[in-house]
Amino acid sequence: MEYEYLALARKTLDRLAGTQLSNVDDAVDLIADSMLAGGVLQAFGTGHSRIVVHEMSGRAGGLLPVNLVRISDLTTYGDLDPKELLDPTLERNPGFAQSVYDLIGAKPEDPFLIVSNSGINGSVVEMAKLVKERGHKLVVITSLQHSSQVDTRASSGKLYEFGDVVIDSGAPAGDAALELEDGTRTGAISNLAGVIIVQLLTEGICRRYIAAGERPPVYRSMNLPDGDTVNKAFEAQYVGRIRPIEP
Repeated sequence: MEYEYLALARKTLDRLAGTQLSNVDDAVDLIADSMLAGGVLQAFGTGHSRIVVHEMSGRAGGLLPVNLVRISDLTTYGDLDPKELLDPTLERNPGFAQSVYDLIGAKPEDPFLIVSNSGINGSVVEMAKLVKERGHKLVVITSLQHSSQVDTRASSGKLYEFGDVVIDSGAPAGDAALELEDGTRTGAISNLAGVIIVQLLTEGICRRYIAAGERPPVYRSMNLPDGDTVNKAFEAQYVGRIRPIEP
């Protein structure tokens, strides 16, 4: 069988390299400046965009001062009925953003990363509005093509309108980038692009630490003999500021 997704993946990476590296550089500077001053990156996404923020937090080779923020925090750390999380349209509700933000305990110097392919749902747009009103810097990863082709579901606008730095994933409207012989569309690329982007951010921030003469606070794999020891030394610097992710 001949697969087209490999060529699509290469095209996606080439496009990121050709059009988005300056935005990645700007995001690296914004986040690194905060981290070097003791800040923590607050990373938020809903739906499948959670994959992208999860990739940047709590993983081997990832930066330790990244706090994963989820709507499910309202159940884990708040009093939301877990059954409500089963609603697939939950991310459209702007009313949860304030409660999620209040649970974070973010400091003024903490920057935010918000990821959403469409950038139109109430929870992410309202969160972006809240963090900007409270003086936080904001990096956005989104599809400008999707956002420009559909109406927002949020009264305050679209996600990209709030970003200090906006990185465009290049995903098409609807995300499915392959059209098969019978007209079926498949081959989502937003998370492929998003994972590459956050890995670029991680590398760039680590290089900024090294340039500043500091050791990058990077997680060691828990499955290596010295992993727990290395991680505990770094974690001691951020007690109470980074929530553990589920195993």
